[in-house]
This record gives sequence, C-alpha cells and structure tokens, in this order.
Amino acid sequence: MAVEIIMPKLGVDMSEGEIIEWKKQEGDRVNQGDILLEIMSDKTNMELEAEESGILLKIVHPAGDTVPVTEVIGYIGEEGEVIEDIVEKLNPAENKGQTVANTDSPVQGTAAPLAANQTEPTSEPQGNGGKVRATPAARKMARDLGIDLGRVSGTGPKGRVHRDDVEQFQAAQPKATPLARKMALDFGLDLGQIKGSGIFGKITKEDILAVGQPKASQEAEEVAPKAAPLAEGVEVKPMSAMRKAIAKGMTNSYLTAPTFTLNYDIDMTNLMALRKQLIDPIMDKTGLKVTFTDLIGLAVVKTLTKPEHEYLNASLINDAKDIELHRFVNLGIAVGLDEGLIVPVVHGADQMNLSEFVVASKELIKKAQTGKLKAAEMSGSTFSITNLGMFGTKSFNPIINQPNSAILGVCATVQTPTAVDGQITIRPIMQLCLTIDHRIVDGMNGAKFMVDLKHILENPMELLI
Repeated sequence: MAVEIIMPKLGVDMSEGEIIEWKKQEGDRVNQGDILLEIMSDKTNMELEAEESGILLKIVHPAGDTVPVTEVIGYIGEEGEVIEDIVEKLNPAENKGQTVANTDSPVQGTAAPLAANQTEPTSEPQGNGGKVRATPAARKMARDLGIDLGRVSGTGPKGRVHRDDVEQFQAAQPKATPLARKMALDFGLDLGQIKGSGIFGKITKEDILAVGQPKASQEAEEVAPKAAPLAEGVEVKPMSAMRKAIAKGMTNSYLTAPTFTLNYDIDMTNLMALRKQLIDPIMDKTGLKVTFTDLIGLAVVKTLTKPEHEYLNASLINDAKDIELHRFVNLGIAVGLDEGLIVPVVHGADQMNLSEFVVASKELIKKAQTGKLKAAEMSGSTFSITNLGMFGTKSFNPIINQPNSAILGVCATVQTPTAVDGQITIRPIMQLCLTIDHRIVDGMNGAKFMVDLKHILENPMELLI
C-alpha cells in the first residue's frame, strides 16, 4: 500500500515550506532514509528523508512550489500501483458519511463525520448553484487541462467526477492547445463557440485573445482602478520564505519589547595576545582556527552563569506574566547569509571548554552556510550574539532574538588613543552593544553584566581557568 509524502511541520511557527529540489524522480526506487527532497522552512533548507522504501510513484508538487504544512507532496508505493486507486482507498469518505479536506492536491486526510444537513465542501461551483463532487485526481487533471469541472458529468457515487470522466469530456471538446484551454477557462469562454486558426482547426491562444479577456480581470476593473505602471528602473521582487520569517520575527520583537542599548569599550590588548598563543594549540587539537567570536562567546557564557546575572539569561512566558530563568546557556550566534540572517544555537555552551565550543560553533556555522541546519539547531537559545565587526561597524543597536531577554552586538576593533596610567597610548578598542528587554532587565543589572564581561575580556586568562 502506498504512503503519502507530506510537507512536514518543522517548527511551531512554520505554516508552509518551499520545495527547493527533488533528489529523486518519479519512477525511482527509494530506500527508507534516502534523501527525497530539499525544502526551505522559514530561514533554512532542510532535507526530507523517505519514511518507507518503494517506488516514487508521483510528485504532486514540483520544485519551486510553496506548500502548506501537512499537505501531500508525493506518493511512495509498489511498482504498478495506480495513484487514482490509491487516492480512492485513502479517501473512503463517499461510503462512510465523511468528507475529505478540499485542496488542489491529493488527499490530506478525513474530517469529522458530516451532520445530516451538511454537504461535502468543494471549490468548483456547478451550474445549478451546488458544488462539484470530484476525486483529487479529477480535480488536478481538470486544472491542468483548463476544464471547468462544473461542466463534466460524473459517473461515480452521487455523481462524483472521476479522472475518466474528465478524459472523456476532454475528448469530446473542440481541439485546442493546453494553454488555450486554460485561457478559455480564465476568460469564461466556451471553446465550442470559438473557431480555431491552427492546424486542422485547433484553437490557439491567439484565437482566445481575439475574443475575450479574463473574467477576473473584468470584475477587478469594475471594483478597483488599474494599478499604475511601474516607473522606469523599478522592479518588484517577492519576498523569499526566509525574508518573510525575518520580517515577521524582527517586527514582533521591535514592537513587543521596550528596549535600551548599553555601549562599552573593551581594550582588546590581552585578548588579542591570548588568541595568538591559542591558535596553534587549538588548531592541533581540533583542526579549526579559534576566532575572536569564539573567545567573546565563551566569555559571555561564563558571565551569564553567575547567579547575579540570571535575568540576562531568561525569557518571558505565559503572555509576559512570568519569567523563565534558565540554569543553562544555549548561545545563539547570528550568521549572515546572502539570503538573510539565521541564528544557529550552541546548546549546553555552559558545559564546554574552549576547544569544545570552537568545534560546536564552527560546525553550526558551516551547516548554516550550506543550508543543512536542522530545526532543533535553530531553536532554544537563551542569549544571542551578533558580530558586525568584520565589516568595520563601530556601533549599532541589535534587535533581540525573541524570546531572549538580551542580545550582544560585537563591533570592529579600532586602534584608538587611550589614557593608560595618565599617559596617552594607542590601544585596540572594541565596542560591545548590549540591547536589553526592559520588561525583564533594568539598566543597573545590564550595566553590572557588562562590567563583569568587560573584566573577563580584558583579563582573558580567566576563560581557561
């Protein structure tokens, strides 16, 4: 028996996913655990594995489609199985007083039994004002061929339209190109009233354009003025799924949390010297180069574990009525991509030494850059850092990654004239910018946190103790 491949729900806020690429094609044999396709969920790409072995019988949604979660995107079964028969078996609604959720793709599941006075919901109206009863396969074929299901006589129970009915209806229609059929449906035209100019009288798109325009366009013109043409040099580009997620998250954070930002100068002299000493030993042990982001991240973690800073490692819950204090540190590290910003999370960072932290953070950043992050690796942060120092940024106000209570912005290190023991000298100075949710943390508590963080960064040997 064939099984459905569905668009998975990979996060609480995920409502849809975009299919990036099918790794298998119709007719290919797949084994349980094989990668079937790659999808984009909000801010990252995910690989979807086959849950069963068999033949990929049908791809319902091709690459490029954006599909709601839990909707069927394909079928896996045994060689020779017919999709229409599978759909019928998966939808015994006709004989059980139940109805199937109406979508343009094959069946998602069954709803609760209908009451005596209810009818099956569908989307295509019939000529008598009722609703068309049709199998998902019939709906898809009608849509692909540009056929109005309301004009097709059904041979199934209670007049339900099957795929064969659509095929017979098509055979009886005037010859027309698929595009012409679709355009005729959009324009509300009867192909039987149109003379074709193609070979053997076949109706083409030019024939359709010569006699009508879309019904939707006519109605739109009646209720709304035409949109002004774009000015020269203007392009309208739809938001990607990632950009939509970023827009939603940042807007929510900005409008929800009353924030303020504390800026502190850090003398990087000792931290730069320590990193220079650690590069070779860490490379020998891990095969990776320790960065200033690693050292700053570990310093943040150590500072957060102090009891007096527990509210910097907290979240608001229950409609902002309670504060959830975390006795662990899951550090989010913002990673900028060409497509947008994502925040992979180093879980259990408070239990790691420097080498372990370097390995964990580098692995996550690499996954983020190659689109291989899993949903769990992007959730559960208790504090986040974002580094714009490599771009020469001297100061900025980072937006909190909800539901964290704070985020630390790391800026560029600049050679700066500084007074040391009454003498002016040039020191490498880096600014840190701490944005805080004032609902949880007051200015004094934020300042105390920054004082302790500054002390560790300027006396970095404490990181190794």
